[in-house]
Parts: sequence; structure tokens; C-alpha cells
Amino acid sequence: MSKESLIKYWKENFNFKEEIIEAFKEISREDFIPVENRELAYQDIALPTFKAQTISQPTTVMIMTNELEIKPNQKILEIGTGSGYQSAILSILVKPKGEIYTTEIVPELIDFAKDNLKNYKNIKIIKAKGLGYKKEAPYDRIIITAAAQEIPYKLLDQLNPNGIMIVPVGPQYSQQLLKITNEKSLKIKNLGDFVFVPLR
Repeated sequence: MSKESLIKYWKENFNFKEEIIEAFKEISREDFIPVENRELAYQDIALPTFKAQTISQPTTVMIMTNELEIKPNQKILEIGTGSGYQSAILSILVKPKGEIYTTEIVPELIDFAKDNLKNYKNIKIIKAKGLGYKKEAPYDRIIITAAAQEIPYKLLDQLNPNGIMIVPVGPQYSQQLLKITNEKSLKIKNLGDFVFVPLR
């Protein structure tokens, strides 16, 4: 599958915002994949990175990004930097003045992501110490790219009123992707069944 055929597939089967497709066009996914698998960059599959971690399949990245309802100049927290690919897409969507704070626990991935994202000036990579990053809270959006056993309600303290959190929730091999809107009574939307690596 090519980059162009993925875009064609999305346009025929999803209702992704045009600015998200434009961000996908702008970024070379192969740059965020270890060299041995770069020829598979535009297959619609997850691919291994380091230490049993993965870069999510392109359609999953697009669904999560689309459901975040990102606006320019927002501040976003990403939990699970991985190779930095999701961060790069978010970086484009929050310009000109938005900021991305992204946390990662795997040292090899921190180094890989820092190299991949060295030209992205509005992304800060943080070595994870606990869940979230209170120092820069609150955030307009929170995206979690690994599976939580249950909804991480404590993170809602780091989310602005009416902010949105996207998180996969469930046991190891089957999760539901949830969209949580931080209203007075939480609004939770199930986006379907997915499989993510466990949140560490």
C-alpha cells in the first residue's frame, strides 16, 4: 500500500477532517520507523519499534487524531511518545502557537523520538515519572497511546473543562477506544475495539 492509496481509502471510508489528511501528507511516516521495516511504512498495520513497543497503524492514528477535535494554539499532553509520529502530526495541527508535551518511559524510544523530532520546535519530550505531566497542566487535550486497565480518572485533573481525552481501556489483547469529554458529568463515547500495547 502507498501513501496515496491510504488517503484514497480514508476518503472513501471515513470522514476525517481535511487538515488531518494534510498533516499526514506532510510527514514521512518512514522516518519514524526503524530502518529494517521502513519499506512497510504505508501498510495499514502497527509496526515494532523498540522494547516490545509499536508505532500504531495509520488508520488508528487518524481516528484518534480526528476525535481529539484539535484547534490551533491548543496545549496537548500525549502519554506514550513512542517513535514520535503521533507527536509530529499533533505538532502541525496546533500551529502557530500550540504546544505538545509528550511523555515516554522507554529510554531507547526517548532517544529515537528526540532524533526524529529535532526539527519540531513546539514539542517537548519528557521522561515519564508517574502518569501525566502536572507541571504544564491543565491541557486542552490528552491522548494516551497505550492501553490502560481502567479509565485514568486522575488525569482528568490535568484536563481543562470541556477538554477531550482519548484513551484505550481494557485487558491486554482487547480494548475499547474511549473519547472522554470533561464536562460536569463526564461524556464518554466508545469509538470501537482496538489493540494497543499495555500502558507502563
